[in-house]
Amino acid sequence: MRIDIITVLPELLKSPFEASILKRAIEAGLVEVYFHNLRDYTTDNYKTVDDYQFGGGAGMVMMVEPIDKCITKLKSEREYEEVIYMTPDGETLTQGIANQLSLKENIIILCGHYKGVDQRVRDHFITREISIGDYVLSGGELGAAVLCDAVIRLIPGVLGNETSALTDSFQDNLLAPPIYTRPRNYKGWRVPEVLFSGNFPEIEKWREEKAYEHTKKRRPDLLND
Repeated sequence: MRIDIITVLPELLKSPFEASILKRAIEAGLVEVYFHNLRDYTTDNYKTVDDYQFGGGAGMVMMVEPIDKCITKLKSEREYEEVIYMTPDGETLTQGIANQLSLKENIIILCGHYKGVDQRVRDHFITREISIGDYVLSGGELGAAVLCDAVIRLIPGVLGNETSALTDSFQDNLLAPPIYTRPRNYKGWRVPEVLFSGNFPEIEKWREEKAYEHTKKRRPDLLND
């Protein structure tokens, strides 16, 4: 998989990809991540990427021309299955969306900034708009990092245990069940005996029941889906 991220603040985005799972995935050649500074596609000496909005109103708007030049250059080099715009009014990121995107070969992620982007960008370049929640950040960079993490960890070979991602919360519209590790008894707080039974069908049944109970208590809306 190749991910091209278009941003006005590449330095804000790089650190999550220089540690932990994301770094290992890149070093193993399982994913390629490239950062494109939108200011490199401007034509004036000030490297301007934003301007006042027509009709008046507060807040600056990212201009269409630098974004057009950047996306057009990338598309001239390869085919992209998705051009994603990170925006608060996009569809909310879910595990299902992460699953879908993990199967793609090449995607572009455009990070919004200021008041947003010229609507013509959304009309003519963007294939999908994604939000990480009902709140507003100062830019789309942090949202892009969240999206990349959610997607990259699903690529085969990224996680040490191939089945780990399949048992995450939301994969089957259920939250994950309780999990335990050593010591078996801590301050009188005991690990459920079924987990030591060696009866794996019973253990799986227990986990499914607990996952359902956990979901019903905390996120009953998932059961409706």
